[in-house]
Amino acid sequence: MADRVVPGPVENSASIREAVCVNTRKIFDSCRDKDCVDDLRVYPTVSSQSYIENALSIRPKRAELLYVDVSVEPVGFNRGYFTVDCTYFYRVTGETFPGGQTCTGLCVFDKRVMLFGSIASVKSYSSDSALPLSTVDELPIAVVNSVDPICLHCKICDSECLLPTELEQRSIPAAITAAFDESLVLTDTARRWFATIGQFSIIRLERDTQLLIPAYDYCLPDKECPGTITEDDPCTLFSRIRFPVEEFFPPDSICNCEDYRSMK
Repeated sequence: MADRVVPGPVENSASIREAVCVNTRKIFDSCRDKDCVDDLRVYPTVSSQSYIENALSIRPKRAELLYVDVSVEPVGFNRGYFTVDCTYFYRVTGETFPGGQTCTGLCVFDKRVMLFGSIASVKSYSSDSALPLSTVDELPIAVVNSVDPICLHCKICDSECLLPTELEQRSIPAAITAAFDESLVLTDTARRWFATIGQFSIIRLERDTQLLIPAYDYCLPDKECPGTITEDDPCTLFSRIRFPVEEFFPPDSICNCEDYRSMK
């Protein structure tokens, strides 16, 4: 029987220098994905909408990830599995033609994945709690790591040419609208702005636990999040972009390597 590993220096191993007992979050399941999302409606600012009404087209300039709202729910009749619902909020910038006016607006993207999060019913107490109450760790903690997306394509459409699903309105949290200098146009308009977004992300489920661990390397998941593949040109272009590992994990050294926006 192999000797039990205890905290302290580890011998006869070239890759492990020490084993320590830690209280940490253990990752039970994770996935990575390259989402190419077609024709997301952009809710422009008031001044940007006036430019869109008179423009023939709009070209993409950049996109910025503002926030990701994350929620976890258990999957019925599948114990230990949970759905992770993610709502991405983007600030998108484009330039109209003719005129060359800069337009800014908000994009919203919803994503759902199912991951294994194990089960737990332990009650946790802590000396730094505000109230002498326990918390039951029934739900795992969902974590989303993302980098700023790539705005692949933009277009302007007349409202009468849109499908009913493309005319649906949604409520936007006040904290998101406050990130813009002007009010956003969330109502029906004669002309609408749509964008195609390319997004890299890693989603994982974690639970607090006590572990005796060695140090190895970064744990990049091999499994990809399931999704729908489209043959549209912007998404075909996005599929050729490599996954940006260095954006999620700090490098050991700095080199003049190409970033994730470079093509394969």
